[in-house]
Amino acid sequence: MNVSTIEIDKAASILKLLGDKTRLAMVSILDNHDCCVCEFVEIFKTSQPAISQHVRKLKDARIVHEKRRGQWIIYSLNKGSEYYPLVQNLLEHLPNQGYKLQELEEQGLRISCE
Repeated sequence: MNVSTIEIDKAASILKLLGDKTRLAMVSILDNHDCCVCEFVEIFKTSQPAISQHVRKLKDARIVHEKRRGQWIIYSLNKGSEYYPLVQNLLEHLPNQGYKLQELEEQGLRISCE
């Protein structure tokens, strides 16, 4: 779907949602890596309820989706979403956030959900 086919109201809603730096960083990380809430808690040094609230908002907007892996819920960027081209274009202008996951791996915290 072409970015220009998204209604202005919907685009404004998505941009407002991504105007939060935590959610924007989450989406940037999810562009290349699937994550669970506990990883985001460690990355952002924020409470689990706060992270879950951010994830819920992204999920409600269909920017991310979830899949169950055993007892864990793993989140990934919804690349099939009508909003993905807009999100992808935005992410192209931001620094890669993958280093945050690398830091988790170095601390031995990345595998906490496997």
